[in-house]
Amino acid sequence: MYQIIRKRCLNPTVTQMDIAAPLVARKAKAGQFIILRVDEEGERIPLTVAGYSREEGTVRIIFQTVGATTALLAAKEEGEYIADFVGPLGVPTETEGLSRVCVVGGGVGCAIALPVAEELHRLGASVSAIIGFRSKDLLILEEEFRAASDSLTVVTDDGSYGEKGNVTQPLQVLLEKGEKFDRIIAIGPLVMMKFVVATAKPYGIPVTVSMNPIMIDGTGMCGGCRLTLWQDGKRVTKFACVDGPDFDGYQVDFEDAMSRGAMYRSFERHAYEATCNLLKKGEE
Repeated sequence: MYQIIRKRCLNPTVTQMDIAAPLVARKAKAGQFIILRVDEEGERIPLTVAGYSREEGTVRIIFQTVGATTALLAAKEEGEYIADFVGPLGVPTETEGLSRVCVVGGGVGCAIALPVAEELHRLGASVSAIIGFRSKDLLILEEEFRAASDSLTVVTDDGSYGEKGNVTQPLQVLLEKGEKFDRIIAIGPLVMMKFVVATAKPYGIPVTVSMNPIMIDGTGMCGGCRLTLWQDGKRVTKFACVDGPDFDGYQVDFEDAMSRGAMYRSFERHAYEATCNLLKKGEE
């Protein structure tokens, strides 16, 4: 069992938790993920490591309440326990040898982008961060990004905070000004990452994207997290849990990834509504 040491609500649907998991904290690096179960009857869900303290032995997770399991997890309070917390899994984000990087985060993907920006900052790289949200009330981690970046641009779709627009617009401005990034690291919704890649392509700047498809076992055996890449003109299958979650954005077949990501939405919605009804009954 793994205890919830701290809990913080970042916005109405996004929750941050620090979990006591010293063995995971000892090895965790930016870009890796864990798989947890809320209880012994629960499903396994992957969540990216959003931070860690080796001294305290805690691992930070940030998640959005979108399905049954995240609803159950969000209902947990400080001092309570979750059943399983396995990791770190996946390949850490490559941060060594980079001197100038643009980190682009969208929505709850900013929780994944932040530890990458922090690690780059710690290594002495110049970090330009761009973070985007639908509206001001969904904004998360602004001050943390400001502390880890040499420059920060915040955008919202509706213009309720920061600049109005999406993350590709300030990125386009930076590239047109002649900014020479060693790499762009984009983490967020698939459609956002797709357009970040399209924006960077004319400038020939390498783009790393973080792919978080459906996962079950996290070891590459189930095949649920398979991705299609284009390498040397051929379709190649990779597994996000063991080959990723980071991939070359120019190689990812985003259309295929978006199609696969939509397969279970109706089932997830039904399970989420059923869980919410159970939680409400428990409160009565």
